Amino acid sequence: MNTFADSAAAAWHLVVSADPVLLAIVGRSLAVSATACLLACGFGLLLGAWLAVARFPGRGLLLTLLNTLLALPSVVVGLVIYLLLSRSGPLGFLGWLFSFKAMVLAQTILVLPVVTALTRQAIEDADRAHGEQLRSLGARSLARGLLLAADERYALVTVVITAFGRAVSEVGAVMIVGGNIDGFTRVMTTAIALETSKGDLPLALALGLVLLAVVLALNLAIAALRAWRERVDGGAADAMRARALEVGP
Repeated sequence: MNTFADSAAAAWHLVVSADPVLLAIVGRSLAVSATACLLACGFGLLLGAWLAVARFPGRGLLLTLLNTLLALPSVVVGLVIYLLLSRSGPLGFLGWLFSFKAMVLAQTILVLPVVTALTRQAIEDADRAHGEQLRSLGARSLARGLLLAADERYALVTVVITAFGRAVSEVGAVMIVGGNIDGFTRVMTTAIALETSKGDLPLALALGLVLLAVVLALNLAIAALRAWRERVDGGAADAMRARALEVGP
């Protein structure tokens, strides 16, 4: 199995035959990333909505820190979580190191700044466009942020999809805190790295194909959501113009 063509053919066979080892790794990877994304979005959407409308001393510094965390290397997150969860660390009593929970925690921390920053930007833009009406009605910062978030729900769905894509494709953090244990903490990205180093290229390529398919599906979902929203917004605008013409001057 030395040629790329042979490896690719074997990889394709693993995919179409639903190889049990392949399915187990893919399922575990999706479960870790989905759980982390759910936790990060639950907190990040609220924090981003509040930051979009709140004004307080030090806000600019906080936003600068938040934007800096967008480029936080995953290996750094993994290292910090490893030190916290290690036996001598402050959270060592939890016994989470090299477990599903440790990988979820690492990916949650990695994805949280992405969700918060993108949510903050989307809602702040909406606040500039039509937040004055809510302020005139006496809506406080958090209430205004939540109302704007509801209005921008389709944009926030895109944020959630983007966050999941970030989580499912990272390798450094889950490698460090999960240990890449076969049958327990091995996910797609860590398995690809391991199988490549072992020379098992068919399994590595098969996992790569599945990972690319997942990322492609996420991008197609974002594109479809944007196209659908443009059609809905365009239809609403056309309806408003038609009613205006019917009423006349």
